[in-house]
Amino acid sequence: MRLMTFATKTGPHLGAVIGQEVVDLNAIDPKLPHGLGAYLRSGGQLADLHRLAVTAKQRIALSSVKFDLPVTDPGKILCLGLNYLEHVKEGSNQVVDYPTVFMRGLSSLTAHQQPIIRPQISDKLDFEAELVLVMGQRMRHATKENALAAVAGYSCFNDGTLRDYQRRTTQWTIGKNFDRTGGFGPFLVTPDELPLGASGLKIQSRLNGHVMQSDNTKNMMIPVVETIVTITQAITLEPGDVIVMGTPSGVGYARKPPVFMKHGDICEIEIEGVGLLSNPIQDEPVKS
Repeated sequence: MRLMTFATKTGPHLGAVIGQEVVDLNAIDPKLPHGLGAYLRSGGQLADLHRLAVTAKQRIALSSVKFDLPVTDPGKILCLGLNYLEHVKEGSNQVVDYPTVFMRGLSSLTAHQQPIIRPQISDKLDFEAELVLVMGQRMRHATKENALAAVAGYSCFNDGTLRDYQRRTTQWTIGKNFDRTGGFGPFLVTPDELPLGASGLKIQSRLNGHVMQSDNTKNMMIPVVETIVTITQAITLEPGDVIVMGTPSGVGYARKPPVFMKHGDICEIEIEGVGLLSNPIQDEPVKS
């Protein structure tokens, strides 16, 4: 099943995607929470949303809706760095056994087809194709045997990064959290539609149609199961929490000469079986 969130006059609505159409789940059941995170935190089951969707007679053309973030109300947004070997090498970084984890704020995200904003203060806005997992159950001290049972689904992410600001401190927070620099979407794809742990999927970024990154999720050094196990040794993961799984090689700063996103560009992130996330790049407006 593919789920999405789309904008309406009364706020965000949950939708189930069937082919090229969307079932408005909040229109069918007005008691449903209007955010996927809130729905999961209430104990709601994705199987119930599927049953609502397949019996619905009214549908909306997918092409007519305005996309919102798949999870508009995440509790936490945890991100992995340096999780593909070739990306580690291109940045002359050390290979480590323990994942590099940082956090993003909700204000740093933008939805499918909505602009990624290049800030006034920097021209070094880089692209990073990444797999996202969304938690569906509360989990602490996960094991390899039960970790995947807690995953609600997967999505695509563009971890847009201001490289100059990322390197101004030993912590990456500032360079990873400029407003509306992280593309997220378009859908949440449930695990039953994908290989275990979303492994073995082709992942690419394209800038104006040109392939910049191309790899496979099987090459993540710390895959989904191990990531959940490691994080939950320290942090309780809650339904609706988002984990962004790191990027392959080919990023803009490592190219000769470097390639950064600029006003008018289109950046696409595509993951096999998960979807295609597309964002135009716009300069932050100058306020007079």
